[in-house]
Amino acid sequence: MPLHMIKLCVGVSDVEWLENRAASGKPLIVHTRMTPKRATEIEDGGSLYWVVKGTIVCRQPILDIATLGEGKASRCEIMLEPRVIRTAPLARRPFQGWRYFEGKDAPADLDTLDAGEAPEALVRQLRELGAW
Repeated sequence: MPLHMIKLCVGVSDVEWLENRAASGKPLIVHTRMTPKRATEIEDGGSLYWVVKGTIVCRQPILDIATLGEGKASRCEIMLEPRVIRTAPLARRPFQGWRYFEGKDAPADLDTLDAGEAPEALVRQLRELGAW
């Protein structure tokens, strides 16, 4: 089972913003200060799960993790597929930076669930109440 990452998407109001950013079709790059020590596990089929306004709403598969520079000037670039995959909403508390995210804890993709035509806000409320 692949290892994933989870990261806050600060300043973004909804998943449509991420989808519009990915619409170019080019791989996207996320910059971080630290390189994950378990990068090889993540690159083996892992995804970056995005937390928008306190809820995991989507993921993007990770293509590559690279460290650039040396010493204090070093940084990490995480290359993501331009495809945004919506997931079942899952509440998360705020945190700094990124965290490892085990596959067993990851929410299911929405295309594998039967949400019908229900609005995302309604689905989120039903899941928070434990009714779905």
